[in-house]
Amino acid sequence: MEETGSRPDDRAVRTAPAPAAGRPPGGRPAARPLPWLAGLGAAFTLLQLLLVVPGSGLGWDETVYAGQVVRDVPAPFFSAPRARGITYLLAPAAALTSDTTALRITLAVLSGAGLCGALWIWRRLLPVRVLVLGGALFATLWITLYYGPQAMPNLWSAYGALAATGCFLRAVRDRADRRALAGLPLAVAVAALMRPPDAVWLVLPLALAALAVPAWRRPVLLPLMAGGLLLGAADWIAEAYLRFGGLAARLHRAAEIQGGIGWHLAVDDQIRSLDGRGLCRPCDVPWSHPGTAVWWFALPLLTAGGALAAARARRLPTALLPAAVALATAVPYLFLIDYAAPRFLLPAYALLALPAADCLWRLAAPGGRLRARAAAVTAAALAAHLAVQFAVLTGNTARNRHMRQDFTAAAATLHRLGVRPPCVLSGDHAVQLAYYAGCASRQTAGPDTALTPGALRAAAARRPVAVLVPPPGARPAVARGWRPAALAAAGRFRGYRVYLSPPPGGAARPVTPGRSAPAG
Repeated sequence: MEETGSRPDDRAVRTAPAPAAGRPPGGRPAARPLPWLAGLGAAFTLLQLLLVVPGSGLGWDETVYAGQVVRDVPAPFFSAPRARGITYLLAPAAALTSDTTALRITLAVLSGAGLCGALWIWRRLLPVRVLVLGGALFATLWITLYYGPQAMPNLWSAYGALAATGCFLRAVRDRADRRALAGLPLAVAVAALMRPPDAVWLVLPLALAALAVPAWRRPVLLPLMAGGLLLGAADWIAEAYLRFGGLAARLHRAAEIQGGIGWHLAVDDQIRSLDGRGLCRPCDVPWSHPGTAVWWFALPLLTAGGALAAARARRLPTALLPAAVALATAVPYLFLIDYAAPRFLLPAYALLALPAADCLWRLAAPGGRLRARAAAVTAAALAAHLAVQFAVLTGNTARNRHMRQDFTAAAATLHRLGVRPPCVLSGDHAVQLAYYAGCASRQTAGPDTALTPGALRAAAARRPVAVLVPPPGARPAVARGWRPAALAAAGRFRGYRVYLSPPPGGAARPVTPGRSAPAG
C-alpha cells in the first residue's frame, strides 16, 4: 500500500503490490483516513469535555496516580499491582497545575489523539468506513467516555493493544513495512508501561500467531515484542527489586491485594458491573438493569459476523487476530480474579469493535429491499444502544460530581478543625480525602500499610494527625486520648468521626480555615 493512506482493497492480509495511490481496485476515489480519524478523535474529546469533565473530581485510584506528580500533595502509598505509566503521561500537566479540570482537559485531548493514532495504524488493513465505525462504537461506550479524561491506565492499555495488533498484521503482510516493525515494540511498550501483566497477555497470542502461522513466521517479531515488553515494564521491574524484594515478591504481593489469582468465574460480575459500577467488589449485588448488558451479549455475535464479512472480503486475519488478542487480554479479568470493573476489559472492547463494525457495515450497506430493512433495524438498534450508554454515563458523572462535593466539604471541615498541611490522615477514605485536604495519607493496616501505629502517634508530635472512622466504628487504639469530632452532617461522610491528635508542641489548635484544598 502506498504511503498516501489510501483505502486498502478488501483482500487477504499478505505481501502484495498496492493499487494506484488514492484509488482502490474498483476505481472509485478512496476515502482519505486522516480527516475521518482526526474528526473521530476530536468528537471523542468534545464528548468528554461536554459530558464528563465539568464538575468531576478525582476518584480513589486517580488520587494515588495523580498524587505521585501533582504539586503540593504528598505522594500516597503506591501498592504492588500499580504501574506508573499514567503518572508519566500526567506529569507535564501536573507540573504546571493541580487543578482537576485542567488535568481532565489535558487527558481528554490526549485520549482523543490516542484513539486517532491507534486507528491510524490500521489504515492499510481495513477500509476507512470500518475504522471510523469501529472507533465510534468503542468511543461511545460509557466506559470509554468516562475513563477517557481520567488518570487511569486502562484506556491507554487498550490503545497499546489495538496499535500492537495492527502493527503485527502490517508487519506480516508487508515485510518492507518498516514503520510497522518500529511501531510493534513501541505499542507493546506503551501497554507494558501502563499495566505490565496485561501486556504479557497481549504478547502471548501475538507470539503464538508468529510461531503457528507459516506465512507469519518472521524471526525478528518475537525479539521485537519481547524488547518492547521489557522496555515498558523496566521501571516496574526495577521498583520490584527496590521496594518489594524482587519481581516474584511483587507479583505475589500484587496477587494478594487482588484477592488471589486463581480460577474465579467473574463473567457474571462483569455483566452486572455494566450498569455503571466502577468497581464491583465483592460483586454480590443483584442484576437490576439487564438492559445495560444487551450489547455485551451481542458483541460475540457481531464479532462472528465480522469474521464472515472479512472472509468474504478476503482479509480474514483482520478479524480473527483482534478477536484472539481480545480474548487473551480478557482472560485474567473473566476467569482469574473474583471481582469486576468494566474498565478492565477496555482492551478487549477496542479490538472487538473492528470486526463488529465490519459486520454492522455489511448489514447496513445499501442494496435491495431486504438490505434496506436490515439497515433500518441496525440503525434503530444502534440508537437504542447509544441511549443506554449515555444514560449510564449520565448517572456515573452525576455520582462523581456528588463525590467531589462530599470530599471538598470534608476537606474544608478538616481545615476548620486545624488539620492543615503539613498533616497526616489515616483510616477509612484517608487516601482520597488526604489528596483533597493537601495531607499525606498513612495507613497502619491493609494493602497500603506505610507505618506502624506507634510511628503514626510519633508523627502527631510534629504535625496534625487525624484518623477517620466510619459509623458505627469505635475509637481506634492508635487514637487513644485524641479528641473526636463529626466530619459531616450529610453525604457519604455522614456519621463519620474524625479523631484529632493533640496540637503539636501544645499550641492551641486553630479553628479557622487554612489553605484551600487542592482542586479535586
